[in-house]
Amino acid sequence: MPQGTTTINFGAFPGGTDASVVISGQASILAGSLVEAWVLPAATADHSADEHWLDKPDVTACAVVAGTGFSIYALAKTNRLYGLWNIAWVWN
Repeated sequence: MPQGTTTINFGAFPGGTDASVVISGQASILAGSLVEAWVLPAATADHSADEHWLDKPDVTACAVVAGTGFSIYALAKTNRLYGLWNIAWVWN
């Protein structure tokens, strides 16, 4: 199963309510492939590992493009989020 990590950026403070990132370079992904993403609790320049599990965004992987990749969308649960958040992903 192909897997990896990326960051998603809500922008400079005060940030925003949603953000997205495109995962490309997945030449063997099919239109029917299942994709999954989750917040990876590891520190970034903007947030500690603890913040990654305490006040994390909701993340969803979807919008598969065969032979190319997919998108990951993140949504703040309360108010706004700012800065970089670590995201892990996998597909099969």
